[in-house]
Amino acid sequence: MSFAGAMAVAMAVDALIGWPVWLFARIGHPVTWLGRLINAVDTAWNRTSAPPALRRAAGIAAAILVIALAAALAWTIQIALPAGWTRIVLVGILAWPLVALRSLHDHVAAVANPLASGDLAGARAAVSLIVGRDPATLDDAGIARATIESLAENSSDGIVAPVFWGALFGLPGIAGYKAINTLDSMIGHRTERHEAFGWAAARIDDLANLIPARLTGLLFVLLAPKPSQAWSCMLRDARSHRSPNAGWPEAAMAGAIGVRLSGPRIYHGSTANEPWLNEGARDPAATDIRRGLKLYRRAMMLLAGVLALLAFA
Repeated sequence: MSFAGAMAVAMAVDALIGWPVWLFARIGHPVTWLGRLINAVDTAWNRTSAPPALRRAAGIAAAILVIALAAALAWTIQIALPAGWTRIVLVGILAWPLVALRSLHDHVAAVANPLASGDLAGARAAVSLIVGRDPATLDDAGIARATIESLAENSSDGIVAPVFWGALFGLPGIAGYKAINTLDSMIGHRTERHEAFGWAAARIDDLANLIPARLTGLLFVLLAPKPSQAWSCMLRDARSHRSPNAGWPEAAMAGAIGVRLSGPRIYHGSTANEPWLNEGARDPAATDIRRGLKLYRRAMMLLAGVLALLAFA
């Protein structure tokens, strides 16, 4: 059974209501539940006194455990659901919390609004919620650049990738992917504590996002004002990004709205000399964040439409 229709339902529900604050206050969110599990495993198994090889093995076991638990629980729920279109609708509703469609839009818009009105402090506060770089070092262009990059990358990680795996495997697919992505965000870092233990989490996340990142870039290209410009920028610059996947949607977005992204940035007091995407283009501004959001909305509508068509094919 194809679960493309279920993912279209999940996208529609999330676009309409998101994850309500009152619901989060009462039960949290599935990603926070995964976070607690990952934190517990990290605390119990990531022994700083152990040799790197043993810590890497423990990290592999931890990643397998978390992903398997998430997928197994989702599979158990899915097979208990009634067959046919009822199952499709119910899987979509259950998958809804794992699609960050509205949340991403709202967080990005929350940066654009104060930035457009000249409220630099408000824009810095808002952008600090979606990027890891030091907001105090960011000027107007830096804030806009960081926001658009986050929009492009999280379009893949937060929507296209979970929907992709959900369309293939249903609830176990989307739950398993969210476990992978949450593992990477929590322990997949090249820090002293997680260099070895988080190695597997980072590698699995790279593999899980390999196709979705390129699909996201393609969606941006197809709906860009000048598709050929976005296409050439993506093909030229995507591989220069430090990430094997994030460069595809970011380069496509940069070419689509005609700005330069990435470049040098400061993390925790250290400068990372990243290459530019679409070098030679102008720096972005608040208006370009809104242009990026418009492209994002159109791309997600196209994705939902394709899923709906596949469901009836």
